[in-house]
Amino acid sequence: MSFPFTLLTQPDCGIVSISDCDAKPYPRIQLLPGGDWYDAISMPFNYTVWLVDPKLQTILRKNKCQAFNKNISLPDSPSISFKILQIHTSDFYRCNSTSSTPKNNEHFSGYKMYNGCKGFSIYYKLPGGDDEDVQAGNLTTNCSLLQLPIRPTLDGNFFTPGFLVEWKLSDDCNKCHYDGGQCRTDTTNKFYCQKDAATTRRSMVGLVLGTVFGGVGLLMITCLAVSFIWCYKERKFSPFRYLSAKKFSDIFKHDVEGGSKYFGVPVFSYSELEEATNDFKSSRVLGDGGFGTVYYGKLKDGREVAVKRLYEHNSKQMQQFVNEIEILTRLRHTNLVTLYGCTSRRSRELILVYEYIPNGTLADHLHGDRAKNRSLTWPVRLNIAIETAGALAHLHASDIIHCDVKTNNILLDQNFSVKIADFGISRLFPNDVSHISTAPRGTPGYIDPKYHECYQLTIKSDVYSFGVVLVELISSMPAVDMKRHNEEINLANFAINKIVKCAFNELIDPSLGFDSDTKIWEMTSSVAELAFLCLQTDRDMRPTMAEVLDTLKEIQTSEFDNEKRAKLLLNQVKSQPSPNSVTDEWITCSSTIVANTK
Repeated sequence: MSFPFTLLTQPDCGIVSISDCDAKPYPRIQLLPGGDWYDAISMPFNYTVWLVDPKLQTILRKNKCQAFNKNISLPDSPSISFKILQIHTSDFYRCNSTSSTPKNNEHFSGYKMYNGCKGFSIYYKLPGGDDEDVQAGNLTTNCSLLQLPIRPTLDGNFFTPGFLVEWKLSDDCNKCHYDGGQCRTDTTNKFYCQKDAATTRRSMVGLVLGTVFGGVGLLMITCLAVSFIWCYKERKFSPFRYLSAKKFSDIFKHDVEGGSKYFGVPVFSYSELEEATNDFKSSRVLGDGGFGTVYYGKLKDGREVAVKRLYEHNSKQMQQFVNEIEILTRLRHTNLVTLYGCTSRRSRELILVYEYIPNGTLADHLHGDRAKNRSLTWPVRLNIAIETAGALAHLHASDIIHCDVKTNNILLDQNFSVKIADFGISRLFPNDVSHISTAPRGTPGYIDPKYHECYQLTIKSDVYSFGVVLVELISSMPAVDMKRHNEEINLANFAINKIVKCAFNELIDPSLGFDSDTKIWEMTSSVAELAFLCLQTDRDMRPTMAEVLDTLKEIQTSEFDNEKRAKLLLNQVKSQPSPNSVTDEWITCSSTIVANTK
């Protein structure tokens, strides 16, 4: 990489100054002339650089409240702009201690409060949202907004002096540079292109051809040398560490042979994956993931793989890329898809490589192209429900919300064993908070209505989505069908209307044989009732995934008897904060089922 970086002693070669490429432990960068200096740790992706603020680092090491006197902000100019990627920052509200503190507490409802500093309190939310997170609204007069860098994980102290910065050249500067000019800013902070550098650029071309034109050419050689040294040093940078009162794990670990591992997973070259997918041939497309197209591929070692290719290279997609790598490498479960690796941070595209699951998605088999094969008998479907519930319960126990549970993200192998995929929008969820505030994301038909209404994400949001999956398993119907009546376009609404009326025959797929097999009827109707609980609008009335898993296992072994069914009904009644006609109607229906099975 060369422009916009340059040595401090060669300002005409670029915009962003580097103090000394041989500086220890790291080179220092000044984003714009006259601005602060930062330690440059590494360049993980195109147009990004890891920076450490040495002043903030000193403050955090001493654990001083002065950290809340500092507000991270980056310079801007008509030539180049800088942006701290949102996944690495969080908003903090500093409010002076006054008689209006109770009013502040009310204003920042849902926020955590820290009052360990003299003279002011801090209101904040733990990391886990995105750039569409709900803000606290208009600030009160004694409060100010601070932005400080945070760790993207939640263990230990989440403050850090390091953050990932993305830079972007303005269109004017980009054109000026490639026309041989130099990007300049006048006294009124307006851009202009200094064209007298054109001769310098022509000299650089001459150098490439082997012709030396004296002093101007020597200047360009120096610029190229700076670029080479920078790139070389960037490759040999030590791993970035999040620094606070203690040291944290490396994000990127370099092996002794010069190869790299990101979050502990192997790195594939772009050309290797291009060859594995036959130049990303359209006939190799398996489907679309959360943020990219998935291709079938075969590596040189014979492994079959699913290759997810990013739609475009921008900060938003990069966040999802990093998010999926981090989550999949911290988890190990037989029913979660395995991540084999990814492309390098220097690759022309960001690509994830997974194990290949050959039997399509659950959606394919329920109401897609593979449905005509009728491979999913009731025992197979119930086992799929149990394995999916087990994987989700494991995620929740690990403080992770999937956020996009749906039959298209449930892959099936040749034995119809489950592999849950697509963690691009998953969220870390600390167990000491009630919810994460973030704008709704997910798939229509599966999104928790409370999440959509209140912008509050919890583990019960996954439970709701899984309730829709349960209904799909017993009905073979899609989550959204525009052919259904307006109020029943969403399968969740359709199912609730049928379940409360005990109209199971209008909901359950007749091909499962429930009308001729009493045992199947009992199991499918019990799963329908469980789905009803998962689909409750009131989150407190929904079971946890661990409870869902236990109930499904009891249904499978015929242990979900009348006593347990009655207990489930009793818990349902006790959990109701107020009478609900729809729920009461279901309880009446379920009581009838209990009576009829005695």
